[in-house]
Parts: sequence; structure tokens; C-alpha cells
Amino acid sequence: MSEQTVTPVPGAAPEPGPAPVLRLTGVRKRFGDTEVLRGIDLDVQRHEVVALIGASGSGKSTLLRTINLLERIDDGQIFLGDDDISDPRTRMDAVRGRIGVVFQHYNLFPHLSVLDNVTLASRRVHRIPRKAAEAKAHELLEAIGLGDKAKEFPDRLSGGQQQRAAIVRAIATDPELLLLDEVTSALDPELVGEVLELVRDLKASGTTIVMATHEMAFARDVADRVVFLDAGVIAEQGPPAQLFGAPREQRTRAFLARFSGWVA
Repeated sequence: MSEQTVTPVPGAAPEPGPAPVLRLTGVRKRFGDTEVLRGIDLDVQRHEVVALIGASGSGKSTLLRTINLLERIDDGQIFLGDDDISDPRTRMDAVRGRIGVVFQHYNLFPHLSVLDNVTLASRRVHRIPRKAAEAKAHELLEAIGLGDKAKEFPDRLSGGQQQRAAIVRAIATDPELLLLDEVTSALDPELVGEVLELVRDLKASGTTIVMATHEMAFARDVADRVVFLDAGVIAEQGPPAQLFGAPREQRTRAFLARFSGWVA
């Protein structure tokens, strides 16, 4: 019997693709009289790196905080995989166990060694035996050049070393999603490069990342998609080459014009 060729039916719905790791629909967040997020719709696919850019106050950090349930939204829905994590009945600790977060000010526990900082969530939240958790932590710390700092306390590390340790802590539990909130903004300029190099390595390994950043060159080089937030809305999004090279919206062009050489 000869093989039959199946001809697509005109107008038929396409085959559904894999569900996004993260989906936001109509997300709104208000602080008092100020609406900081005004109807955000955003999908993030597995292994995708999405960079959020925008001026201070545009909603980048608030958006990340709502994804990790540090802020409850006022309207809309947030899905992590198939789960509506914006449902008030959601167990927040369970959700946070699936998401890694790194803030701009490290947030390492000062009374714990680097090793204990990295393994804390693995042992306490995911109930991984200490020996296994520490073996993985040593492997990760060695890979980023901090193998000899495992027993040190955070105040003995440089800012760049502390931020790299914080990133290792966030990925030690193999999260479904990694959120990075301006992870270089508190660093001295000479330390920025070592943190950005680690993020490049995470991208190469297939980590799904949503990052707020003011590093335009880094967003261009590393992100699969750049999302420009302006006054709580997504004003424009697209591949870095398009958004930085030929932005469609005047608001985007005005923002990028502040960075010499970005827009003609």
C-alpha cells in the first residue's frame, strides 16, 4: 500500500505546541492609587531567555515579584506550567520551590557558610539528604570558580563572588524557571563581567530565564526575546536584533536613545 500524503485543511487550527513554562494573562498590580502593572500578557517557552528592559518604575521588578508570589496580583492569572499559581488557594512555598530567584542585593544568609547557603533549600524544602545536596553544591561551586570558598562566610567574598554564589543557590534545586532581578546593579563595574558570564553559561545549559536588566548589550547578546516595559505595559517585544536594531514604537526608540549608539 502506498503512503498517503495528508494535506492540511485550509483554516484548520495548528497542532498545539508544548505548553509554556510561564504564562501571564491580563496581570494587574496596584499599590495604593498607582497601578504598576496594567494588563501584562506574556508567555515564556522552555529554554527561552527573556530580558525585561525599561526605565526605573516601569514595572520590571514588580512583575518578577508577582511571578514568585512575593506580591499578590489584583487581576489576571499566572500559570507555571499547567498550574494557576495566582489562585489564592495556591501553596506559595510549593510554588517557590519550583522557581529560582536572584535579587540585586545577594540576600545570602550572613551566618551561614557559602555551602550551607547553597544547600539550604535543597535540604529543607526538597528534603534532599545533606550528603547528596553538598556533593551537588561542591560541583556547582567548582564550576564557577568558587570551589575553594565553600566554607567561607559571605562577608569574606567580593560582591561578584557573593552574587555568583546566590545564583548557584537559586539553581541548585533545578528550578523550572529562574528569575534574575537586576543582578549586576549593586556590583562594581569590574565585577559585572563575571556574573554575566555565569548567566551566559546558564543559557547555554538550557535554563529558562526571565531577567530584568539595565545591561542593554547583555540583553542583546544573551536574550532570545527582549520585552520593553513602559509605565506598566508591554510597549514592544521581539528578538534582540529587531528591538534594538529597528524598534517599531516611538516609546521604545525614545528609551533606547538614552543609550548612545542604540538608535540612529
